[in-house]
Parts: sequence; structure tokens; C-alpha cells
Amino acid sequence: VYVNGEWIDAGQPAVRVEDRGFQLGDGVYEVIRTYRGRPFALDRHLARLRRSAGAIELDMPLGEADLRDLVYEAMARCGAPGEMQVYIQLTRGPAPRTHAFPAASRPTLVVYACPLPPADPAQAEAGGAAILLPDERWLRCDIKSTCLLYNVLAKERAHRAGAVEAILVREGFGVTEGASTNVFGGRGGRVITAPRGRYILSGVTRDILLELAREAGIPVEERPWTAEELLACDEVFLTGTTTEVFPVVRIDDRPVGTGRPGPVVGRLRSLFLANVERYLDRG
Repeated sequence: VYVNGEWIDAGQPAVRVEDRGFQLGDGVYEVIRTYRGRPFALDRHLARLRRSAGAIELDMPLGEADLRDLVYEAMARCGAPGEMQVYIQLTRGPAPRTHAFPAASRPTLVVYACPLPPADPAQAEAGGAAILLPDERWLRCDIKSTCLLYNVLAKERAHRAGAVEAILVREGFGVTEGASTNVFGGRGGRVITAPRGRYILSGVTRDILLELAREAGIPVEERPWTAEELLACDEVFLTGTTTEVFPVVRIDDRPVGTGRPGPVVGRLRSLFLANVERYLDRG
């Protein structure tokens, strides 16, 4: 594990008790996966990390070239035989506990890689269930913050219900996203998803999938949409770094469409997997 300039064993103490990331959730993060041993969309992930850090007025301690080198070194040190995921976390660092920014603090940067369990193709083909929950998070969901408490609670609710995801609905806006994914609906061959903005984290996989859909001539609508529209869709699916493109076949106690993955999600999943090479980092 890389911590502020040193590589240490993952079991050793590394982050101080008064680190603001630990005590206040004052930090941001990114997760990058690999395909065929190469990072996927690394430039986009690092750009989003920089945007998130800027949004909370946190200076990046390293430039992009150095961060890229750390990602590759973390992968080499992990040495997993299969695919990996690389975690980067940046906090405002250790300081006496107070809510306002400390007068002087040194950011804490943590980077490590770990094996990524292989996806089950049969599950991705069959799809899974989701539940609907009110979106009670804060109003800056576009920042990839380490403050994930409501996401954790929503995911646990989904787990207890035998579902793979909780789809969140914000009062006065509509469907936003999942607890750890972006959410899409398909109806009449068209794809609908919430627009970029403060209510969603614009996922890297989400953005790539929208690019591929438009290239393929699939009509896309990025707009606010209601829970009623979601439940009336022929297809619903999720996207995410490790989720890829995953169909939802049931929401609460209602089947989605025919209760099986539909043609649009099947086509988009195939498009995504066929174009992975385009987005792999060249090293």
C-alpha cells in the first residue's frame, strides 16, 4: 500500500487517528479496473479525481504523470494473475479535530491494487433484482466523496431484500442513480438516464456507454425521469466500473418488461465489451 511516499505492508498502521478522512469523511477517491492487465479509462478516472478534489478545495499532492506511475506500480506490487482494481484515496490529512479547514495540513494519499474477482457471465446474462429507495443523500453527489454512509445503508437494504442494487429516487427530481451504479431505462428502443449534474456521479462507464450508444444510432435521452417512467420501461440496466453493463429484471415485486434482459441492454453490453480495447491505457 502506498501512503504518502512510502510502500508499506497492508497490515501495518499507516494512517493517523486524526486523519480527516477517517474522522470527517473529508476526502475523495477513485476505483480503476483492468482488462487484460491494463487500466481501463485511466485518464478519465484521474481527471474525475482532480475534479472531485477541486470541488472540495483540496490540492492534489502529485501531478497526473506521477499518479499514473503509482497506479502501474501498485498493479506490479499486487502481482495478481488475473484482473485487478486500483484504489486511490486522497484526504485533507491529519490535523486536530475541527470542522473548518485546518490552518496547515498535509494531504494523505493512499494507493493500492487488489485482485478483482471475475464476473459471472451467466449472472450478467440473467440479470438481477433491484429495490426502490428515497434518495436522501446530500446535494453534491457529483463529487466522488468518501462520505458513503447512505449508499452503504441503501446497499444493505438491497442485500437484505435479495437484490443487487438500490435505485434511488429524489423528491422533486426523480430517478437519480443506484447506490453504487448509474441507472438506465429502455423503452421503444430508446435509452433514458438522469442528466449530468449535482444529483448523480457521472460514471466513467456511464459516459462511455452513452458515447457507444450514440455511435451505434441508439436514441439517448439524458433528462430527469420519474419512478413511474422507470417502472414502465421495457428494460432497466446498471453501469459501473466493476458492474460493467448489468440488466435489472425485477424492481421491488414487479418484473421489468418480460422479466428477462431485453435487446437494448444486450446490444449495449456487447458494444461495451467489444470496445474495451479503445479505452485501455497505453502505458
